[in-house]
Amino acid sequence: MVAARAQQPAMRVIGFLSSRSPGESSGVVAAFRRGLSEAGFVEGQNTVIAFRWAEGAYDRLPALAADLISLRVDVLVAAGGTPSLIAAKAATTTIPIVFTAVIDPVQLGFVPSFNRPGGNVTGISLFNNALLAKRVGLLHEVAPTASMIAMLRNPNSPVVEDDMKSVLATAQSLGLTVEVLNASTERDLDAAFEAMARLRVGALVVQGEPFFDSRRDHIVELAARYATPAIYAWREYALAGGLMSYGTSITDNYRQAGVYTGRILKGENPAELPVVRPTKFDLVVNLKTTKTLGLQIPDKLLALADEVIE
Repeated sequence: MVAARAQQPAMRVIGFLSSRSPGESSGVVAAFRRGLSEAGFVEGQNTVIAFRWAEGAYDRLPALAADLISLRVDVLVAAGGTPSLIAAKAATTTIPIVFTAVIDPVQLGFVPSFNRPGGNVTGISLFNNALLAKRVGLLHEVAPTASMIAMLRNPNSPVVEDDMKSVLATAQSLGLTVEVLNASTERDLDAAFEAMARLRVGALVVQGEPFFDSRRDHIVELAARYATPAIYAWREYALAGGLMSYGTSITDNYRQAGVYTGRILKGENPAELPVVRPTKFDLVVNLKTTKTLGLQIPDKLLALADEVIE
């Protein structure tokens, strides 16, 4: 019995720190597990994953990170973008950190370069704010009569100002005015859509942001209730009934984070693992929602769509 027990491989412990909520994260967690399995690690067999969820309340992240560090995790996954990475990096300089969905880790000062991160941090990046200009343009094509658009943003987001600059610059070039709507609580979301109705805002750009991801279904439902054409960062919004999305694959982002986590568990050094940058960007259009809103998607735009939801 003792000999048999001694032959069993040691279980590696992964800390999974997320700014998002468990309910809406099932798809990305499954993708993370797929990536882990590609690297030879299966939860319950040779790996344990300790999950901690902030559910959009970013001020909870430092305590959750400290809790995971106390478990002596082998790798700390900072999931759900920049807020989680800020907390993880403040919590440890020695435990390897793999981040997901961080917009520009070099510009934000998390790593010195994409090719050689150089410390205990690496992961999978996004070009989310760089894509906001494209989203504004796409929204204008679908709702060309909307002279005023709104940006729904989370004022607590670490990248909110960069995101805002991108939207304002593009809107100005198209002759559009922008109404800024802040939301960091469920009540704020309801108030933001009420304000849009009062102001007669014609269309909406939703910031690609973990708090909003945690309230995805509610935001899509509000856009439908107020008959507001809206564009989102992730395909999951369009699948939930949102008008359209343009961005990278968030599920593939997490799968790659799983692969990197597995490689580090095998002994690779995060300092020498280049930060992965996306190369594919998808336009997803929900035709059912288009018809409900009484909109006409231009044929050239439909031809460019990577996925059309009937």
